[in-house]
Amino acid sequence: MNDKIENYTECKKTVWSGRIDDPADRESFRMHQIVKPLNLNKISDFNPSRSDLNICLLGFSCDEGVRRNLGREGASKGPDVIRKEFANMPVTFGNDVNLFDAGDIFCIDRDLEKAQKQLESAVKIILSRNCFPVILGGGHEIALGNYNGILKHLMENVPGKSRTGIINFDAHLDFRPFDNGGSSGSMFYQIAEDSIKNDRDFNYLCVGVQTYSNTISLFKRAESFGAEYILARDMGRENHPDIREKIDSFIRKNENIHLTLCTDVFNSAFAPGVSAPQPFGLDPEILLTFVKQVLNSGKVILFDIAEVSPRFDHDNNTAKLAAVIIYSSMNVLIESKGD
Repeated sequence: MNDKIENYTECKKTVWSGRIDDPADRESFRMHQIVKPLNLNKISDFNPSRSDLNICLLGFSCDEGVRRNLGREGASKGPDVIRKEFANMPVTFGNDVNLFDAGDIFCIDRDLEKAQKQLESAVKIILSRNCFPVILGGGHEIALGNYNGILKHLMENVPGKSRTGIINFDAHLDFRPFDNGGSSGSMFYQIAEDSIKNDRDFNYLCVGVQTYSNTISLFKRAESFGAEYILARDMGRENHPDIREKIDSFIRKNENIHLTLCTDVFNSAFAPGVSAPQPFGLDPEILLTFVKQVLNSGKVILFDIAEVSPRFDHDNNTAKLAAVIIYSSMNVLIESKGD
């Protein structure tokens, strides 16, 4: 029996509303017409079919990590705004694909560490119920709880298959010191240290790194743990074949992939509503091709998207972008399932 998850609220049905073209014709449906609420504290009878693709959304309504990292706060409001943009997107799949919303983990009294532990527990539960988690941030500190949840699930349920690589699309390496507590800039340093301590492999690839957003010491620290990265300035089209090969090579040496995306990897013209806007960030269309490449591997065990900050988001452009990426990712998973 699962312990009760704290810092948790179940799905708010009011978020899932929108246009209805036809109340009965599935070919006219939008996402808000098919999503099903899932309460992670009342899950004993929830056993979705293993032959179906079961996608489960979970929000992490927290930006305490952003505050500690001296960024622009506001990402805690991101999950619901992403849901609202996603709600009106068309259903393009059949009854063998199910969409669930498990609600939100939130942060109380700036206790980020507790919120991350609760997220870890929630992810473990979702994975144990044959669901593919799509986690909505919230600050990028989301990645720590997600990774640890994956790790615990694999160690308990899939012995010998726990080698999990992290592919992070991000302008930042996120290897900042955490002597005074973790933040949205320290997660992968924390994971690396914990991996070494527990004699586990640490495999990390960061795509879209901005040299003007990372100090020399951050690059050196990441490299000391064997981290790999691809600089944003090296992502011109002429380099795409080499980038695809580097990503494939990374995927081949891992049994599972934790796919995480910080929306500050995008050019601020497309993603203004983030903690740290990037005027020389990447074009979403280009980056999405690489996200799809990773998903097509069939090894992705969880996908999270972080740091959508509605407070700074003109016309919800960043939330719309995040929703489109989730929508496109779902379709890749569905196509892969049919192969």
